[in-house]
Amino acid sequence: MSGHNKWSQIKGKKGVADERRGVLFSKMLLAISVAAKNNPSPDANPRLRSAIEQAKKSNVPKDNIDRAISKAAEQKDLEELIIEAYGPEGVGMVIEAITDSRNRTTNEIRHLLDEMGAKMATQGSVMWSFSAQGGPASGRELKAKFPQVISEESKKKLEEIISALDEREDVQRVLTNAS
Repeated sequence: MSGHNKWSQIKGKKGVADERRGVLFSKMLLAISVAAKNNPSPDANPRLRSAIEQAKKSNVPKDNIDRAISKAAEQKDLEELIIEAYGPEGVGMVIEAITDSRNRTTNEIRHLLDEMGAKMATQGSVMWSFSAQGGPASGRELKAKFPQVISEESKKKLEEIISALDEREDVQRVLTNAS
């Protein structure tokens, strides 16, 4: 009679979906907290307004958004971190994170990259291959100046690395110059 318990089937699917949603909510709320650190008013802070809009698109509850804004005044230790790395076939990677402990986050990401066959790079050694598109640093988009063509095997490895980094709550996004 295996497979007849509907709840056990739902539980497996729901658990995975809830875990993914929780990580996404944490990332969004950290971005809101960092944006609200200097000015908690969305009307006067375009970066905060943008972060709130993104959170609302991701269905983050309004109470959680309000709580993140109010916590921002208390949590002055959150900081943005940009980590540069090289992936398979020398693909440049820019990892943007928000953390309360720069050393812990850097060491954890370094360990993860080492396990996956990637390497940390020194500050500025990868960033030069990206150009900032858009306005000020608070709303900029980075685009690869020199897209790099890599093999299918390396693309799969790169996707695994990006997926592993995305599972971390403090990593906001990962950019590469792979085409």
